[in-house]
Amino acid sequence: MAFLSCLPDGRSLLVVYVQPRASRNGLICIHDQAVKVALTSPPVDDAANKALIIFFSSFFKIPRQQVTLHRGHQSRRKQVIIAGLSEEMIRAKILEEIASREAGQKT
Repeated sequence: MAFLSCLPDGRSLLVVYVQPRASRNGLICIHDQAVKVALTSPPVDDAANKALIIFFSSFFKIPRQQVTLHRGHQSRRKQVIIAGLSEEMIRAKILEEIASREAGQKT
């Protein structure tokens, strides 16, 4: 899946599609080779970008310093660099969360 790749220095590059002003924060699905993330924050004054970093820091249980917004500061489509976790671990956690979300919606 193209939403995640490994950089030469060992960090991971995650492609994200952000849906601001959502009713709650969370991973939604894989959308156009990107992880779709809903955020309650509006896309004003960098609020959604900060919320995205906080969301992934909390989601992966890593310090905020290990999550960096690389590209897409003023776009819905962003690139986030995640340090300290393997590409396999990141992919597994994201796919597990999306699968459990989809299973919960079908019930």
